[in-house]
Amino acid sequence: MQLSGRVSAAIEIVKDFEARKIPIKTAIADWGRQNRYAGAKDRAWISGLCLDVLRRRHSLARWMKTDEPRAAVLAALALLWEMPLEELGEICAEEPHGPGALSEEERVSLSGETELEIQSILDVPEWIVPMIKRAFSNSYEDESMAFCQRADIDLRINGLKTQPAKTLAALKPVKGRAHPWLDNAARIQSPDPAKRAPSVTIIPAFNKGWVEVQDIGSQIATLAAGDIKGKQVLDFCAGAGGKTLALAALMENTGQLYAYDIDARRLKPLYARAKRAGLRNLQIVSPASRAEASEDTLKAQKELMDVVFVDAPCSGSGTWRRHPDTKWRLSERQLETRMREQDQVLKNASLFVKPGGLLIYVTCSVFCEENEDRLSQFLAHNSDFKYQPVLELIEQTGHLTQEGREGLTPWITNDNALRLSPMRSNSDGFYISALQKNRP
Repeated sequence: MQLSGRVSAAIEIVKDFEARKIPIKTAIADWGRQNRYAGAKDRAWISGLCLDVLRRRHSLARWMKTDEPRAAVLAALALLWEMPLEELGEICAEEPHGPGALSEEERVSLSGETELEIQSILDVPEWIVPMIKRAFSNSYEDESMAFCQRADIDLRINGLKTQPAKTLAALKPVKGRAHPWLDNAARIQSPDPAKRAPSVTIIPAFNKGWVEVQDIGSQIATLAAGDIKGKQVLDFCAGAGGKTLALAALMENTGQLYAYDIDARRLKPLYARAKRAGLRNLQIVSPASRAEASEDTLKAQKELMDVVFVDAPCSGSGTWRRHPDTKWRLSERQLETRMREQDQVLKNASLFVKPGGLLIYVTCSVFCEENEDRLSQFLAHNSDFKYQPVLELIEQTGHLTQEGREGLTPWITNDNALRLSPMRSNSDGFYISALQKNRP
């Protein structure tokens, strides 16, 4: 495709996203099915541009003095991708695939003569702003800006199958390097906006089960389970199993690991992933495996688990770098639903914690409403649980480096939990907390 066609495609996709309020990936896929001539590089370029538009939607609209998708795409190319104005003008005017010549008003705005500082604009819906301010206090503007950047690709090195040095050598073709915070993690720097990200899932190291794609914040969250070798562990909201695999690696295939999710469809990828990763101590408890049998398996574990890990359903506000469309689709009603689900999940999961055991509560959200408030609500009705220092549990695993400890220490909250963010930890946003059940 010519660049003119790519620009037109991006405008069309953003229009579709805003009209139907669907995931941006769905809008991109629908466009791709109708335009099968587009190659992989074309789709990557278009997708990257659409995501950048949604990362900075308010800023771009303010700069252009209109919220039209065409204006936002043009502004992203000029301001974020730094495309020269004359080149952009030629591309737009190109017949027959360009979106049309730049107007005089567009040229004035794109030239920077509006003198607007877009850095000071929060690129979130207005109703979310108070929650951002509450979570980050005086640094909320800088924190919000960090969520508008592209994310690196993080990998977890699977200790069940390989060693870090061997894996890092295998990652050289995709420019993977050791992460300074964890001794079993690697990072691939995010590519230039107009370029395609490395295809990690096709390299031999991935298909051998040596690595899993997992954000460094998610990896740190899993380490909050502590030293769990030989223990009984329940991943209560396992989903596709990213943290399940990480928990199994921490257990070194000892003890017993249970993976459960109320939605059996989410568990489906875990079967193949567990096989590739070399798991031998995993029991997947799926509601699809006869409802009665599933319930009996769970009931038999009540008050027997050393650790119950809860990766709770949430707004996903911590993943806005990777999924910027979700912040524009999130509603107050949806957030309220998630909060009710979190309360119920905490109540249900706590039943499986044995006296002296741990309940690990994690969300990929930065909102206090989904984190501290939910735990306060839980503890008000469950006085037999108390907060535990989560950083001490992470250190028990032996995977946290000294640099990692120094990097995490400033972000310990008043309840001994951790709140991570792109600005603080160059990771997705996470809240990581630990509760211990009192012994009789």
